[in-house]
Amino acid sequence: MEIYQTKHLDEVREFLEGFDLRLEQDVDMTVVAVENDKIIGTCSAAGHVIKDFAVSVEYQNEGVAAKLLTFIQNKLFDKGVYDTFIFTKPENKYIFEGLGYRFVEGNDDVVLLEGGTANVEKYVKDMFKKSGLSNGKKAALVMNCNPFTLGHRFLIETASYENDEVVVFIVEENRSLFPFDVRLNLVKEGVKDLKNVAVIPGGRYIISSATFPSYFLRQEDERLRAYTRLDAAIFGKYIAKEFNIDKRYVGTEPYCNVTDAYNNALVDVLPSFGIEVRIVERKQIDNTAVSASFVRELIRKGKIEDTYKYVPETTFNFLVSDEAKEIIDKIKRSDTPH
Repeated sequence: MEIYQTKHLDEVREFLEGFDLRLEQDVDMTVVAVENDKIIGTCSAAGHVIKDFAVSVEYQNEGVAAKLLTFIQNKLFDKGVYDTFIFTKPENKYIFEGLGYRFVEGNDDVVLLEGGTANVEKYVKDMFKKSGLSNGKKAALVMNCNPFTLGHRFLIETASYENDEVVVFIVEENRSLFPFDVRLNLVKEGVKDLKNVAVIPGGRYIISSATFPSYFLRQEDERLRAYTRLDAAIFGKYIAKEFNIDKRYVGTEPYCNVTDAYNNALVDVLPSFGIEVRIVERKQIDNTAVSASFVRELIRKGKIEDTYKYVPETTFNFLVSDEAKEIIDKIKRSDTPH
């Protein structure tokens, strides 16, 4: 048996079909185990997430899974990745636990495990400690803000008026047209008059490649429900528990099916963790539902001045600054949903 990295992905896709799996769009490394010129096992990695793992039934007790995992881990170590996550089917959970991985959360369709230096409980405790927030009950919002609009501002204002303390988690994964540090700063600047609102990084366990890859891939397939429910359960089990969150705010979603599915998952999952999901009607201006995608479309069409109506002054000032030029150029060249 040989194990090696491959770029011949059509053969891998065909192999995975036999396990009701599909090679995901975001993988940047694929490894195969081959016997007599035939693939008998494979796994892939996207950043620090290992997924699309399968071994032929007749080889499942031959140590192939362990060898594949060791090989791809070593490749990741060479790239400086020491904390890894595994997406797999529930029936494979015991295999990876036997190889030292720890269960994070799962459902009937997918489980997430972590290994190496990754530790969800420690990570979330550190997040809370750094936040400087109180131990009291609080409401939460999770936002990408790509960029920060008056729609986002309205939702945060609503939570601020209805609660003593509010925490806004900004999606930290840097896969949006507006980089994370820019998005975080625009939100902080845009709500600094709301004294009971804290804006903090979302970290690696809130809408990340490890918890919800479909968000970034904008996949509307059978995996979407599994991933949305997984991300929601991780929020309830770990983050809400540590931060003492009893309410989560979301806006209605008329444009994006992926975000709408995520909102539905929150409604289904979070009440079982004692969290109320508050759905707020999206802010409208001139009969247009305000969204970041609408603002980006105006930018794409070269209508930056028209964005003034839909974004806070702090966001607009950034958009017309020299600092934003590279981002504006990227938006004009892009057709990405992010």
